[in-house]
Amino acid sequence: MSVDHIPQFDKIVADSDFDGLCGAAILKKFNPDAEVIFSHAALIRSGSFDGLIDSKTAIVDLPFHENCGWYLDHHQTNKPSTEELSTFTSKGGVIDWQPTPSAARLVYEIIKPYCDLSNFLDLMPFVDALDSGGITLQQFQEDDELMRFSRTLSKTESAYMQMIVEMMVSGSRIEHVLTKPEVAEKLEYQRIHRLELSQVVEKNTHVINRLAICHLEDTGFFTNGYLVTATVGEDADACCIIHGYSDGSVDNPDRPPLSASFYANSFLEEGQDRYDLSRLATAFDPSGGGHVNACGCRIQEPGLEHNLANWIDMWQRRDTELKVN
Repeated sequence: MSVDHIPQFDKIVADSDFDGLCGAAILKKFNPDAEVIFSHAALIRSGSFDGLIDSKTAIVDLPFHENCGWYLDHHQTNKPSTEELSTFTSKGGVIDWQPTPSAARLVYEIIKPYCDLSNFLDLMPFVDALDSGGITLQQFQEDDELMRFSRTLSKTESAYMQMIVEMMVSGSRIEHVLTKPEVAEKLEYQRIHRLELSQVVEKNTHVINRLAICHLEDTGFFTNGYLVTATVGEDADACCIIHGYSDGSVDNPDRPPLSASFYANSFLEEGQDRYDLSRLATAFDPSGGGHVNACGCRIQEPGLEHNLANWIDMWQRRDTELKVN
């Protein structure tokens, strides 16, 4: 793809995690006039962003949307079907989907021939590892500044996220970003918060047949698979984390609805690519999905007890229903 053939875009809609942030910043470095809007998968799938997405929109690290002009992603369940691909490209849309370790890596490889991305060079391996389950147990336990920084990123922190993007676009390396007073304050909070969160996770997690189930619903706490699998150690091959609020809404980022996230225990030797957890995430929620090893969905009627019982039943038959061939 030459620079002349990179699709024109004036908006960037990206996921609000570290991967989406870096992908958005790289695209904005290529086109500084583009507006960056952070979202998350449920908002795209629910139609909440339909009015914002048009043919001049680049979507990064999020589910496919037929109205965008350029789609860049790496999630297995987000890969457009042959029919979607044909219809989309016939209207002039461009799809860049590759099973890269991160969506930011995909964007980086596309943009680097045409733009100085030297300030991203040392950061990319960490983003790849974080998003693809490549963080080692030692890295996780050390909880260095980059690990803590990744936990400061959220759609609810719009001004903060935009500040980080602008710093990256201006050429700041991550080392300089981390020294910013606003960032340093959040890093210290995350250091202390993780101690409390670790206790909550340990108290609310139990293991059923090598599946760790962590109940964080209605607690106000959220976490990913790294903390839960580090807590249970070798006793689990994967985990299911229930989070959000019983009275939550997809349109309220401060009080999201009940959801579930599934993660393989990447700290185990050959812990990845054993089971297709996305089959759990899509069993009841047609808008659920993600990676084989890391995915999620919203709790569906008739409710959490029903969803969880059926996920456990599917897990009990994992060698026939979830095995990755």
